[in-house]
Amino acid sequence: MNDATPAWAYERAELCPPDPRWAVRGRAERERLTELLAPWLVDGVEHVGSTAVPGLAAKPIVDLMASVTDLDTAMGPLTADGWHHVPPELDRRPWRRFHVKPDAAGLRREAHLHLLPAGHPRWHDQLAFRDALRDDAALARRYEALKRRLSDRHGDDREAYTDAKAEFVANALARIVTPRETPTRGD
Repeated sequence: MNDATPAWAYERAELCPPDPRWAVRGRAERERLTELLAPWLVDGVEHVGSTAVPGLAAKPIVDLMASVTDLDTAMGPLTADGWHHVPPELDRRPWRRFHVKPDAAGLRREAHLHLLPAGHPRWHDQLAFRDALRDDAALARRYEALKRRLSDRHGDDREAYTDAKAEFVANALARIVTPRETPTRGD
């Protein structure tokens, strides 16, 4: 770690037991971000990720997602509110703008903000996956078990931890997306 890199950038990906305070923090952050991002918001601000699923173990970081008209114009208000922008070249996801809100000491992450362009497919996918976990306890338990294994294996490498969850998420989304109806003979 060098002097320019914040301590939270090296925070280990560790799961904590479910905490009802995550929903309270999520609501408070949503309300604040709705105010800050009002000129650019399209579909609002949503609490997503594992902390948005009651009863699910998670990293104690509230993940939020906002659908906006322009990814780069909201930087000033977010920075003034304590959010740190992770440049796209570090985030490796050029289709979004990623921000981290650290604790007062700057050591731990308290929240993540995923800014998405309005209409991006990721918006629907994030909500669909969150809602599937909320609605299907067996799916949520399988996801938690996977996250525990990945935290043990990749806890010091957040990108590897996140990447290793991708197949599970894709498979869950494939099962919950309603397939198109195919016409029968004679239609």
